[in-house]
Amino acid sequence: METRAVVGTEGKAGLAAAVTSLAGLADELAAVLACSPESSDRTSRDADADPLQELADSCLDGLGIVARIEAATAAAKVQLLATYANAADALEGPVNSAYEATAREMSTVAEVACALTIGERAASALLGEAHTLTTSLPAALDALQAGKISWQHARIVVDETMGLDKTAAAALVAHFLDPEAPNAARGASAGELVPARFRRKVRAWRERHHPESLETRHVKSVEDRRMEYSPDRDGMAWVSLHLAADKACAIWNKTSALARGLQGPDETRTLTQIKADVAAERLLGETGQLAGAGPSLKADVLVTVPVFSLFGTTDEPADLDNYGPIPASMARKLVAEGAGSFYRVLVDPRDGAPLELGRTNYRLTESLKRWLRMRDGKCTFPGCSNPSLDNEADHLKAWEHGGSTGISNLGQLCPKHHRLKHRTGWSPGPAARNEPPGWISPTGRQYNAEQADREPTVWPPGCLPEETSPLEAIVDFLIAS
Repeated sequence: METRAVVGTEGKAGLAAAVTSLAGLADELAAVLACSPESSDRTSRDADADPLQELADSCLDGLGIVARIEAATAAAKVQLLATYANAADALEGPVNSAYEATAREMSTVAEVACALTIGERAASALLGEAHTLTTSLPAALDALQAGKISWQHARIVVDETMGLDKTAAAALVAHFLDPEAPNAARGASAGELVPARFRRKVRAWRERHHPESLETRHVKSVEDRRMEYSPDRDGMAWVSLHLAADKACAIWNKTSALARGLQGPDETRTLTQIKADVAAERLLGETGQLAGAGPSLKADVLVTVPVFSLFGTTDEPADLDNYGPIPASMARKLVAEGAGSFYRVLVDPRDGAPLELGRTNYRLTESLKRWLRMRDGKCTFPGCSNPSLDNEADHLKAWEHGGSTGISNLGQLCPKHHRLKHRTGWSPGPAARNEPPGWISPTGRQYNAEQADREPTVWPPGCLPEETSPLEAIVDFLIAS
């Protein structure tokens, strides 16, 4: 009876908080809608106010609140799932065998699946996520309930903390969800990042701070390399390769470069179709004509390597452009072999920032283009994941209006968002040496830039920044040169 009382008290408290959050957000939405032109007193409005502009603003404000309501609803669902699972377990009492525990779990999953009209696999995943959020990740659940992150963001946190101990998981959550935490994530907050970009940032941070080194985990994971085949509809199928990151990235970039080389005025296939055809021809050994007008077939890839890691004194992960963290040994191999398509970028061990490159002429040097790719990593528009090789360098303040050709006045835009900038009221905000620009919408709303969470590199034992050492002298020389 005592256990049931505790479960009931905790469950009711969580559900009450979820309902209170939902009610507050519903009142906020009602207040916004009450201020719309249709429902407001026309005599009390400013005579110069534009009713269409007011309607558009109230709709955008309402959408923001609805997104928070959806998050709070997801939090309420999490509380209901966890409370139900705990209550059902308490009602049944202690289990006597593993068989009984499995049967009880199956029954709980089936009950939830029927109540939500979803498959049992989805119901099992929901119950697992609810248990993790309510027991191990309370800060993430609080952020979800407050509408600061979406359900997709919360699921990413659950997924990326899997396998971490409580301390490491708490550190990850604090880094991304607690702005007051030491070395909190910079740039756009977690809720301002689209889920795919949020996952990339979380995964990169996890790789750097995992209790087990990336080198060790990579050695284990490379044993799992494989090719998979999956039939699809309409006489189609998927073939995928699970490989070491450098090999997979090289395959993708070479295929893309070959496909671009085949593009021309007489080519009717899309770039995506050409890539698939090129890959099939190479794998099947067919001797198709792959030559054509276009760029060089070399695939430009940036490898950002912490200087101590390059020297072999630490095993701090490097960063492979358009992929993310890779083992230091892989980066050293890429640099040592002198691969012409890989460009080494050393970072300052004192703050993790790379060197600034730039010039004052209108045209960009190749080094400045590479620096821009390294700083931005992708198109700078919120939520866009278009990779560096397909983007265009753009002057934030136009050259003809006095803008300079320096890294602080440049941004990386995909063709779509480059057109958006020049044809609509969207405009990029200011940039900095190590920070890409944010964006301002036609309605004046500010969307913060996504930034890389750069950190000071790992110093070898006995070689602190305050000390004078031969190695630090080498680093200072490299930075100054």
